[in-house]
Amino acid sequence: MTRLIHFLIVLAVFAATAPQPTAASEPLRPGDILIVQIPGETAFVEPIQVDREGRALLPEVGHVAVGGLSPDKAGVVIRKALAKVYRDLDRLVVYVKERRLAISVLGFVKDPGPVDLADGATVQMALNAAGGLAQGAQLDRIQVRRQGDVITFDYKRYLDTGDKSLIPRLQSLDEIFVPASPLTGNVQVEFDANTLTAAGDAAEDGKAVTVFGEVHRPGTFSFKSGNTVIDLLMRAGGVTRYAGVDQIRVISNGNPVPFNMREYLDTGERRLLPKLGPGDIVFVPQASENIETGARTVYVMGEVFRPGAYETREGTGFLEIMATAGGPTRFADTRQIRILRTDGSVDPFDLQAHTEGTENSALPRVAAGDAILVPEKTDMNEKSWLKISPDRAVRIIGAVHRPGRYEWAAEMSLMDLVAHAGGPRAEADTAHVQILADDGNDRVGSRTFNLKEFLEHGGEFSSLPAIGAGDTVVVPELPKDPNDSRSQWVRQPKEHSIYVFGEVGAPGRYAFNEGLAFLDILAAAQGPTAQADLRSVRITHRGGSDARVTHFDLSLYFRTGDETLLPRVLPEDVIHVPGRNPAWLEKSKENTVRVLGAVGQPGRFAFDDSMTILDLLAEAGGPSDSALQDKIVVVNRSVDGPKAHIFDLVAFARQGDFTRLPVLRAGDTVYVPNIQQSNWRIFSEALRDAVSVLSLVRLAAGM
Repeated sequence: MTRLIHFLIVLAVFAATAPQPTAASEPLRPGDILIVQIPGETAFVEPIQVDREGRALLPEVGHVAVGGLSPDKAGVVIRKALAKVYRDLDRLVVYVKERRLAISVLGFVKDPGPVDLADGATVQMALNAAGGLAQGAQLDRIQVRRQGDVITFDYKRYLDTGDKSLIPRLQSLDEIFVPASPLTGNVQVEFDANTLTAAGDAAEDGKAVTVFGEVHRPGTFSFKSGNTVIDLLMRAGGVTRYAGVDQIRVISNGNPVPFNMREYLDTGERRLLPKLGPGDIVFVPQASENIETGARTVYVMGEVFRPGAYETREGTGFLEIMATAGGPTRFADTRQIRILRTDGSVDPFDLQAHTEGTENSALPRVAAGDAILVPEKTDMNEKSWLKISPDRAVRIIGAVHRPGRYEWAAEMSLMDLVAHAGGPRAEADTAHVQILADDGNDRVGSRTFNLKEFLEHGGEFSSLPAIGAGDTVVVPELPKDPNDSRSQWVRQPKEHSIYVFGEVGAPGRYAFNEGLAFLDILAAAQGPTAQADLRSVRITHRGGSDARVTHFDLSLYFRTGDETLLPRVLPEDVIHVPGRNPAWLEKSKENTVRVLGAVGQPGRFAFDDSMTILDLLAEAGGPSDSALQDKIVVVNRSVDGPKAHIFDLVAFARQGDFTRLPVLRAGDTVYVPNIQQSNWRIFSEALRDAVSVLSLVRLAAGM
């Protein structure tokens, strides 16, 4: 009995712990991915996907039907099919790697066709896999077709609410169909969002409201419970400026109902709104062209957004009337508003000064029959600049994009004026802007302002020069390149100039200020030429009481990059870059070495202790083809008198021993003899002359 009880307990425990059916034991369906492993067989490395007909394509076997079978039964079928080709299948393993959904997406999508999705994918994922919805798709009638059944759902409502219960759950082999909107018509054309919504939002007949007349986008719109006439007018883009808003008609169930939208907007009473339902029609007529007059009418003319005649009530003020007219436009001259009275008088009013608090005058009183005139601003592009009186104008001339005469106000600054004139041109000398103003003694005074420094480094706005009506601002122009126009340099004052001469690309007179340095001027002159002697640059400083000269080795700066070597230059200085071969009289014999004989360029050359005879010969163009290179004579100056040495350049070229180079100092002489002066050549010439004499003697004897 005890054994029986123990057996029953074990049996109950085994039943409780036995594996239950899971997703892994569910039947295979199209789209599922299988793993078939046979050790040693490389043909089964890649996973195998069940196609839409429920078949698995096995290497060397072909299609095997596995759809609807459990993974275990599918393994038996696959083993049986492989046994025809493979012998050792004891270690064959078949299992499901991933559950997939084979779905078809058709209709108004960008890329219709079959899509492969992960298990649990939604309708939205399927639509995205098909490239998304195409323009013109009807969202509230999307279908899911499954084995002959059609499930229709409102995808738009799902997008509005996010309620997943509104869309069906997908199964493998489902077909999603997206219908086209009725607005697409029967001809395939390219649509955009504006085209699709131009005539409404694709509502169905009998469930829509038609809006037409003086609205921006007339059309047919879907009706939702609670919609009012105002809602439908807003969906139609609102009324146009020509709409008669007090004569709107709503046709409901065949009965026309008038609607005065102006009265509703003035009072806000909802009882004035007519009831609206599906199938109704809203018509907005055009406003009548009758001239409006009345005992309480005020006229607003000129540069306001809605000029016209407005009915007023007792106590209506100036600002209320201007606001009703939409306010001044951006072209309105609010400083010159005029109130035209019924008795013929005219009252001026400066609205801008009043709104800025600079004028303590009260708002003008406006009575019935009065007219408010808001004039247009003066067009600065007009030739008739006399429209601006001198007490309201400032002149700006010179190197600006739009020089001329501009209206001026006390709150403006120099920056406002320059910006209004289009800003300075590229050739403007903004470091020396001049302001000409009346000094109070019937004379014109001149001030200079460095606008360039202010723009580059900033500063307080209080440092800007004060400008008043009647002043003149002059933005001078920098002189052009001296090579382009020789007559332009006279515009540049000498105290703002610097001079560059010698071996530079464009010598001349250049504008200079404290923000520039030596390299800036040298670059403006197009830099040194190939013949420039960079080691002998001279700068003549003329700004002080006594002129002085600075010698500068520019080549040393190029070799070291040491900025401290660069000389400081000021306006009126003179920079001279000499040539490599200046007149030999400028060089003293104590600072030069003479090179004579058979060289490319014999002459006198500057020499220092860092140079050798090789540098000197290279500077002189090297020995010529007729040079006697093994007999070069070096004459050294010494206290004991000149001493000559022979230098064999050929032997040095073979050995490369720099210790055998002769010592050279400034004042020495190097002579490279010609091959005509060699001993062998002299002997040959003498022998040839002797042979010629003997031949002549013999010839004479024979005669």
